[in-house]
Amino acid sequence: VQLQASGGGSVQAGGSLGLSCVVTGAIFPSYVMAWFRQVPGKEREFVAAINGRGVRTYYSDSVNGRFTISRDNNKNTVYLQMNSLKPEDTAAYYCAAARVTSVVYIVGREPTDYDYWGQGTKVTVSS
Repeated sequence: VQLQASGGGSVQAGGSLGLSCVVTGAIFPSYVMAWFRQVPGKEREFVAAINGRGVRTYYSDSVNGRFTISRDNNKNTVYLQMNSLKPEDTAAYYCAAARVTSVVYIVGREPTDYDYWGQGTKVTVSS
């Protein structure tokens, strides 16, 4: 399973950016997808997650209402639309995949809950 993230860049505070992550080598709807972010010297932080069918989404408090996670199972792609960006959103953003292993599956918010990771894509928000 491989994840390829793209879409990072630089933007001023209040602006918007969109990230994409294409997954190959997997039955995509069988995976919960998530975005995490990390700044140097800090632990990787949960941002958002979406279930396999794309009907349930989960957000951290810090991005809820500003970021939107979505997925297109026909394109094996997960997206993160980031609006009203703040300087504190500056980080490397990582997409992650977790294989659903049971009918009752709890979507995780810890990096250890995820099996596969893409490379980071850098987002810089200037004030």
